[in-house]
Amino acid sequence: MIKAIVRATLLALMLPLLLNATHILRNDLLKLEAEQLINEMGKELQAKTGVHAYVIATNEHFPERYNLVEYSKQYEANMSKPYVLFIFAPYAAITKKSETRGRVGIIPSSDSVRSLYNYDDVRDAGINIVAIKDSNTEEDKFNIGILQAYSELADGIASSQGIKLEKTIPDEMGVMVTILRVLVYTGTLILLWIFVFRSLWMRMRNGKK
Repeated sequence: MIKAIVRATLLALMLPLLLNATHILRNDLLKLEAEQLINEMGKELQAKTGVHAYVIATNEHFPERYNLVEYSKQYEANMSKPYVLFIFAPYAAITKKSETRGRVGIIPSSDSVRSLYNYDDVRDAGINIVAIKDSNTEEDKFNIGILQAYSELADGIASSQGIKLEKTIPDEMGVMVTILRVLVYTGTLILLWIFVFRSLWMRMRNGKK
């Protein structure tokens, strides 16, 4: 009888910890390795900043204009404030006319939490991975996209407080996009020089109008 009481007491004390042990509230898409990385990043962020970052990775086919804020309320009991919730729903409808699908939701517990990260940077970190055309499977792109977006979110919150995280993932896609832009601009300048400015310069050099 005493052992049963002790076990019940320990379970009651540990239940809140168990509920908050994971930063993933719903997982229809993530592989085990991705889950572990997200939980490691989330634990470090929580320990260093006090902010909880949660993930919902869902394969639900939400209709057009589906309210993700209302949807998130069913998970409120499993979240501790202050928090920010990242929702990744690749099969959510964007418009009825278009066959394009995929929505990202970033829901903070307060305006003060909202100010700690850049919404566009977090969204783009995930979408850029999914949108790129390569040999990766759809499942792999979802996993990489969620990881990259969550990492961007955690880094943004931490850097706003002057804190450096060790578990996050470098934004290789962001670096790649920057490199591609530089190459495109450089190529454009070279073409302009060859076909426009060079001929003008030659005419001026030779005294021709």
